[in-house]
This record gives sequence, structure tokens and C-alpha cells, in this order.
Amino acid sequence: MIMNKIVLLASIAFLLAMPVELYGQAVSITKTGTTAASFLKIGIGARSIGMGGAFASVSDDISAIYWNSAGLTYLQQNEASFNHVDWIADVKYDVASAAIVIEDFGTLGATFATLNAGEMEVTTTNMPEGTGERFSAGATMIGVSYARALTTQFSIGFTAKYLREYIWNESSQAFALDIGTLYNAQLLNGVRIGASMSNFGPKMRMEGRDALLLVKTGAGQKNIVNAQYELDSYELPLIFRVGLATDVVKTVNNRFTIAVDAVHPNDNTEYVNTGAEYSWAEVVFFRGGWKSAYERGGEQGLTLGAGIHYTLTAPVEFLFDYAYQDFGRLKEVHYFSFGLRY
Repeated sequence: MIMNKIVLLASIAFLLAMPVELYGQAVSITKTGTTAASFLKIGIGARSIGMGGAFASVSDDISAIYWNSAGLTYLQQNEASFNHVDWIADVKYDVASAAIVIEDFGTLGATFATLNAGEMEVTTTNMPEGTGERFSAGATMIGVSYARALTTQFSIGFTAKYLREYIWNESSQAFALDIGTLYNAQLLNGVRIGASMSNFGPKMRMEGRDALLLVKTGAGQKNIVNAQYELDSYELPLIFRVGLATDVVKTVNNRFTIAVDAVHPNDNTEYVNTGAEYSWAEVVFFRGGWKSAYERGGEQGLTLGAGIHYTLTAPVEFLFDYAYQDFGRLKEVHYFSFGLRY
């Protein structure tokens, strides 16, 4: 039975990977760097990152808000979490989330995320060494989620999000929508199939007084005219995910889960995430995976993680998870998650 599961998942992973590889060979130009709100592509949850981001079909904790909101229906208790990411270039990303399970209604969730790129010195063509002023850049996301099980095997979820990016006196805003589905096939003792679409919404464009300028015109350039730079609009980073997962081993004290996701972004080539998680008594966890395989020019790769979930006083449970992600020439990224189930 265990061997059958491994063969099934390996075959599916191979079939998912084949068209990605062929597509990557056929396309020489990508749209990398052509979307707004790129912070939305940063994964949420140390557990999911430890599994290589292969979480569309695993989504059974509060990080489902990011990966596949339909997974919120698998929460057995209310849950709250705080996530911190030491992103590349000293950028900090913090996310707070909470979910409430309401009997005979579904699961409600909320999330608040902030990205802070820190302060930088203002420079101009006339003052390349700096003007003495400083500016900051960052982003904010506020989301509300709802998920409901339509049958004992099939669930659906939605997340509506408000987005804002800013840099000095310029900012842009938009609303976006995530949709996800999750199906428990009850095949080979629990193959799960998940699919999600993230960040569906309008284009974003920066606006603000930093785009204003004075232009000299006329003979001798004696006339001064107020003008404004015309800034382009950029699409949101739309992401489609399809994933499969199964528990290869599931006994009283041991569980070993493997998962694979095929991902189609609108600003790069398709890629595959793979991951695994070992659990001892659902208390101690070890994870590993590979993120963004077959992505053209990608720097992401190996992921590793661990966690401990400890019952303080029943039914209150404390959760701590950590993940390491290799980022190639950009070194590594560290993820920390703290949570409570109650």
C-alpha cells in the first residue's frame, strides 16, 4: 500500500513536470518583474515553506488563507498566528492571521500583512551623494476569508484583499480576490487534490506628488510649466496552483506526508514545488522540500523546516515552526511562525 502511494505521487509529479520543462525550453522570454505588489508572492507560514511551498492540497492550518483558502474547513479549532520573514535585502515581512470555526456555517478568517523595506537616502541627478532627506518603501495587505465544506469530501474558500504599496510620497491601491477548492478523493487512504487562484484583480499604478515636475519652455526657456510623469499600470501577480498530497504513513504516532504542486504565474514560467513532512505524535515535525523547480532563471531551491506543537492546557495548543529557504546568489531566507489553537 505504501509503495502504491509513492508510485502514484511520483507518476503524477512526473506528468506535471514534463509540460513545465517543455514549456521552459520553448520560451526564451519571461515577464519577470512586470507585476505590481510582488510581495504577494512571498509564502506565508514556516510549515508550508519547509515543505517547499507544496501546500495547495495540504492546506489544513491557518496558512491556508494564503495557499488555498478552502483548506480553512480542515481547522478543528480556532487558530491565530504571527509570521515573520527575514526576506532578501534586509526586507522584513510580518503577517498576523486568525480564523474562527463556526458550526454549520463554515470558517471565517482574517489576515493583516506588512512589508517594510526600511529607510533609504534620497538622491537626485544633481545631488547623487544624497539630499539629506530619507524615504521609506513598503506594502500592506488586509484580507478576509470564508470557507465552507459543500460535501464531506469537497470544500471551497474565498479571500477578499485590500492592497497598498508605497514608496516615499507615491502609493497605489487595489482590491484582489483568491479562490480555492479542496477535494479529498479518499483514494489510497487519503489522496487530496487542491486548486487555487490567487491575486485576481485590477492593475495598480503609483500616484502622488513625487511624479510632479517643473518644465521650462519657450524662447530662452523662460516659461515654467507644471507637468507630471505618466506612470504605467501593472498587473497583479496572478498565480494558479494545482496540487496533490497523501499520507504515505499514518499510524497512531507517526505520519509521513508527501505533496507536489504545479504552479502557473502570470509573470514567469511554470514551475513545480515538492515537499514532505514527518510528524511524531503531531508534536514534533521535520520537513523538507524543493521550491520552484524548472523555473527559468529562478534562485529558489532547497527548503528545510522543523516545528513543535505543544498542548499548554487542553484544548489550548502552542505552535512554533521554523523554515530555511536557499535563495541561490541571494543567500538564504528565514521564516518563523508562532501560533495558538484554542
